[in-house]
Parts: sequence; structure tokens; C-alpha cells
Amino acid sequence: MTLYIAKRLIGMVVVVFLVLTIAFVIVRLAPGDPAALMLGPDATPEDAAELRARLGLDRPIVTQYLTFIANAVQGDLGQSIFFRQPVTQVLASRAEPTIFLSLFSLAIALIIATPIGIYAAYRRGSFLDQGAITVAMLAASIPSFWTGLMFQRYLATDLGWFPASGYGGPDAGFLARMGYLVLPSIVLGIVNSALILRFTRASMLDILDEDYIRTARSKGMRESRVVLRHALKNAAIPIITVVGLTYALLVSGAVVTERVFNIPGMGNLVVSAVLRRDYPVIQGTLIVVASLYVLINLVTDLLYLAVDKRVRY
Repeated sequence: MTLYIAKRLIGMVVVVFLVLTIAFVIVRLAPGDPAALMLGPDATPEDAAELRARLGLDRPIVTQYLTFIANAVQGDLGQSIFFRQPVTQVLASRAEPTIFLSLFSLAIALIIATPIGIYAAYRRGSFLDQGAITVAMLAASIPSFWTGLMFQRYLATDLGWFPASGYGGPDAGFLARMGYLVLPSIVLGIVNSALILRFTRASMLDILDEDYIRTARSKGMRESRVVLRHALKNAAIPIITVVGLTYALLVSGAVVTERVFNIPGMGNLVVSAVLRRDYPVIQGTLIVVASLYVLINLVTDLLYLAVDKRVRY
């Protein structure tokens, strides 16, 4: 177990190193002068030269690369061109809404998908089973921005059940800010519940046909105990895998929903950074999201052991 964790940590370091290299290369491959792109078309040659010197772009490429890696290892992801603040500080200020939005969305997706997926597998071939598959495919096919706009129109604007957009004022408390995330969380939860539902159903179908399930039933065990204690526990590994991937996708892919609901999260920040050509922020976000991905993958693998003691690393 210890050896496995050590190998995975080494693998994480290698992946993050590759991401750092890719982030470094992206800016250098951008057409034209990176400093001129960051400053925009109205910048003077003197402004571009000053920014190149400040970013170290006037130094040899190998020196730039080594300096970039050394700074990133120390947590220095550069300086934002637009905000004129360290990138880590800019990302930290936008992390709260994205993290809680993804957590709430994942919780809603699990509440929707898990019981429906289990019952659909248990009643295989029934009307409910076919209906669940159809609704899941429909939810996965409808763009999240359209669902967000419809919910925003009818549930927020017409009925007034939720705030329509934003994240509260500067003086808003924690609970008030969380209230602004309820509606976008429902939107993302519905969209992402489709994949979890289908994986839960497929995994449960495989287990419910096993011999030990029939043996448990023949011994007179309650049906709820057979399904939830024996079948679900042994079907949990694929479900945990897709849940982990879904959370990683929610953190990195909530861009459209954050734009629709005007939530000042990391997704909204990246879109604004692209429009402003704030490449240090884009690089920093890429590094943080990639690091989060490998961390979630590690946690997911370790959860396998907690769920199924037969797993050995």
C-alpha cells in the first residue's frame, strides 16, 4: 500500500511537471509577440519591451523555462497582467464559488442518479427502467447553458424562488452567497446525473446476476439487504470512478454555467483572461486544474480499498 502511494505520488509529480512544460510552451507558441498579445493592439513598442523585460521574455528560452519551473515549484505562478496581482492570489479569490458549486452539483447529481440507477437495474426492462434511460440521455444531450437559461427564466425571474444571477454583494454572508449557488447547482446536477445514473445501472445489472446474489435470496435475506448491502457494495468501484471524474469535470468545466449565472468563479475568470489575453492567469489555472485532476484520481483509487477489502495495490 505504501509503495503504491509512493509510486502514485511520483506519477503525480511527473504529470504536473509535464503540465508546467505545456503551459510554458503554449505562451511561446502563440502567434506574434506574447507581450504584445497580452497588452493588446494599443500598446506601444516601449510598453511591450518593458513587459518582456518584466516577464523575462528577453532572456534565453532555456533560462526562461528553468526560471518558470523553479517559481512554480515555490508556488509562484506569475503576475496577472489585468489584475496586477499574483496569479495565486487571483485564483484563491475565485476558488470559493467554483469549489462549492461543484460540490453542491455533485451532491444533487448523486441524490438524483444513485437511487434511480439502483431501482432501474432492479426493475430491469420495466417502464421505469426505460424511462430512466430515456430521461438520462435527454439530460445529457441538452446543453447546460440552455437548461440554465430556462431555469433562470422560470424559477428565478417568474417565480422568484432563487436569485437569478450573481454571488451576493461585498457584505453578503456565507449563507447568502451559498443561496446564489442553489439554482446553478441544480442545473449542473441534473446535467451530470445522467452519466452517474447510467454507470450505476450498468454496474448493478452486472452484480445482480451473480451467483452469490441468488444464494443470498435463497437464504431468505430481505430484498433491500440483498440489493443495498451485497449488490451495491460490490458495484461501487465503477460508480466511485465516474463520481471522481464527474467532480473533476465539474471543477474545470463549469465555465458556461458560471457565465450564464454571472458567478465570479474560476471558469468565469478563465474566459475573461482569454478575452484579455492575460496568459499568466490562463497558465496558472491550467496548472491548478491539472493538479486537482491527478489528486482526485489518487483519492478515487484509495477509496477502492475502503469500499472493497479485496482490492490490493
